[in-house]
Amino acid sequence: MQNSDQELMGRLRSEQECHAAFQELVTRYQERLYWHIRKIVLSHDDTDDVLQNTFLKVWRNMGQFREESSLFTWLYRIATNEAITFINARKRHTLVSMDEVSDYLKNRLESDDYYEGSEIQKKLQQAILTLPDKQRLVFNMRYFDEMPYQQMSEILDTSVGALKASYHHAARKVEDFISNNE
Repeated sequence: MQNSDQELMGRLRSEQECHAAFQELVTRYQERLYWHIRKIVLSHDDTDDVLQNTFLKVWRNMGQFREESSLFTWLYRIATNEAITFINARKRHTLVSMDEVSDYLKNRLESDDYYEGSEIQKKLQQAILTLPDKQRLVFNMRYFDEMPYQQMSEILDTSVGALKASYHHAARKVEDFISNNE
């Protein structure tokens, strides 16, 4: 863990400093977590909801953090799980097929006032939306966040080999989608 993260964890465990330290944690990590969640749920409003749930879960579970991984890895895992829970809940409530969910997400992407990407970026996002959930998550973490496979393995509790295979398949599907939709 970074030295500053260790110091922050010590302050989070102190009754006198925990509120100020938690605010510092939010300030330090909210933007990175926002963009990670946004790549999963796509909508700005949904991302804000998931991010808020993430920090609530972090606050409630701070005492359970054993510091076996870095603070960022722990936060990232919680954010990832919250985003996946959100997507799965949306799928259960809508009772629609995966194709309909992908279409819904594409429509949300195109109608999102906060989306500022070019046509190429939009095409890439559409291609990513065609991926199965796990491949989409792995692709986003590797391609956009440039996260090492070992760190992804800790966050997703999956072997490095399986992650490399998922990324390889996802990248091929994205390339095929872009080539076939020019």
